[in-house]
Amino acid sequence: MRTLRGDPALPRRTETSLTSAPTQPADADPGTRTPRVARVVVDVPLAHLDRPFDYAVPDAMAGEVRAGCRVRVRFAGQLVDGFVVELTDVSESGRKLAPLAKVVSGEPVLTPEVVVLARAVAERWGGTVTDVLRLAVPPRRAAAEKRPPAESPPSPGPPDPAGFARYPTGPALLSAVAEGRPARAVWTALPDEDWPARLVELCQAALSGGRGALVVAPDGRDLDRLAAAAEARLPQGSVVVLRADAAPDARYRRFLDVVRGTAKVVLGTRAAVYAPVADLGLVAVWDDGDDLHAEPRAPYAHARDVLVHRAHLASCAAVVAATARTAEAQLLVESGWAHELAADRGTLRAAAPRVQPLGADAELARDPAARTARLPSLAHRVARQALADGAPVLVQVPRAGYAPGLACDRCRAPARCAVCSGPLGVAPTPGSGGSRVPACRWCARPAATFDCPYCHGTKLRASVVGATRTAEELGRAFPGAAVRVSGRGSGVLPSVPGGPALVVATPGAEPVAEGGYGAALLLDSWALLGRADLRAGEETLRRWMNAAALVRPGSAGGQVVVAADAAHPVVQALVRWDPGWLAARELADRRELGFPPATRMAALSGTAPALAEFLAAARLPADADLLGPVPEAPRPGQEGERERYLVRVPRSEGAALASALAEVQGVRSAKKAAEHVRVQLDPLDLV
Repeated sequence: MRTLRGDPALPRRTETSLTSAPTQPADADPGTRTPRVARVVVDVPLAHLDRPFDYAVPDAMAGEVRAGCRVRVRFAGQLVDGFVVELTDVSESGRKLAPLAKVVSGEPVLTPEVVVLARAVAERWGGTVTDVLRLAVPPRRAAAEKRPPAESPPSPGPPDPAGFARYPTGPALLSAVAEGRPARAVWTALPDEDWPARLVELCQAALSGGRGALVVAPDGRDLDRLAAAAEARLPQGSVVVLRADAAPDARYRRFLDVVRGTAKVVLGTRAAVYAPVADLGLVAVWDDGDDLHAEPRAPYAHARDVLVHRAHLASCAAVVAATARTAEAQLLVESGWAHELAADRGTLRAAAPRVQPLGADAELARDPAARTARLPSLAHRVARQALADGAPVLVQVPRAGYAPGLACDRCRAPARCAVCSGPLGVAPTPGSGGSRVPACRWCARPAATFDCPYCHGTKLRASVVGATRTAEELGRAFPGAAVRVSGRGSGVLPSVPGGPALVVATPGAEPVAEGGYGAALLLDSWALLGRADLRAGEETLRRWMNAAALVRPGSAGGQVVVAADAAHPVVQALVRWDPGWLAARELADRRELGFPPATRMAALSGTAPALAEFLAAARLPADADLLGPVPEAPRPGQEGERERYLVRVPRSEGAALASALAEVQGVRSAKKAAEHVRVQLDPLDLV
């Protein structure tokens, strides 16, 4: 633990870690001893106070105070909340201790396992335990605590291994989870796979062995599918769903079911990675490449990486599952930490739809404009055939809205707001009779006139076409066909019927079609592949494969048309349905260039003086490579110019980098530095 000078007005800190054993008198009787000292983690967001503090337990509270309960303590003259992480008889401070002010609740909501995990996460990402605990433990609701605990349902029998029979090592994975062995797998699901059922079968295997399970999904739609599969297969009362959009009372009630051991299977979104599951036997994450798994609040940990840490600490099984594969998952395979769980090529060919890219010689001979047309003749033919066969057609477009991006019609420069420099876009204006007025996407000011600062052009053109305008174009191209839109602004559809219709959706909002889609059109590939992003290719393939996986197999007539050059590596990975090949290629490229996950990288953001002061005080590892500074992209509501540095170290030096950055944050916090420096380790966005 870092040693920093504390504030003399604060309670005396201990030099022990959160997980150290208490010091007991040699002649104490364990059966009659009453703990006199409570070690408390206080809810104070200051890096230099990231440690437990000792408080005396008054006699009147001795029967209520338990490790893991909520208390109120006097800290620097104020009453603040905290968690008791340990009870002992003696304090190492040698001074008279301040007493606990109040026991908010005797319910032990913070388990020792979560305390250990919180410390591990804080150390790896250069954060504080307090920040992690805010994510791990939901706010208290007194009414939920008054409800008596329910009885735990009986354990089910082992699942039928037939569901994993298409994967050579699938039945062996089920057996390992049921037996409590720490099996680790990176699972590449088949395109026609009922992945919620397979993940629930893994949970059933853990339950059959008397252990718990934790599965994390990126969003509510995937979570709903998981919950429906669990309800059909697992004993009633053995599963709880922890989701961010749940009512506070319901979320806390479900959390208590987990703490009390009633429910041993937890399904949830990002924050559920810290759920206090008893006797943990399995952790799993679905679609780990989805950016919703990245926590936007300090310490900015990724759900996949937290679950990998948790599997190590609990010595339990772990499954990283997706239709595609990330470079991070590939690193787990190549390092030997996990084994690959994938079907053989024959099984894959039978399950995958037929994928046709643009740019093939035969197609160019038939349609010379195929490379430039937004909806070329091949896409028209495939869509018409699917509609004629009575099947729905999925159309994936990268952007929501009508025309979310505008540019000068003369020089093609991006159009910006004259007031705040935000991007201009077009959305239908309610009550305007269908007129569409350009407006700023940041401050919402309408742009009645436009004067390009580069060429003084006055006309605008759409640089990006959104889902709403695409639906209008398809309605004209396929008269008589029903057109549905799924995405932000229009509402996300969970499912659609199996009849003929055109379904326009943004990535991640594709509804499930009854019986599968007859075809899928993946449009505007340049908007995905052309992004200035380290993960552009990986993310594009993930979005394409998630959409294509909803299409019927090629043997049943399912077809996918991708509007991209057939020679592009990402397109080739889609055509061959081989995400492992692209992930291995991406990882090799990043290893050669020194990019994550082959290295550890930290992003430092702030004003130029604050960054200079921060770096001057940082004791970075000897192998650290400092990149920058570069201007940070402006954000809505942000004032002043900010810069950004990237600090890169070999993967073996990641812990040293996190410790060095956390140390500087602690020193700056103790000195009450006027300007904050944002520190983020392993950021998804390096631009």
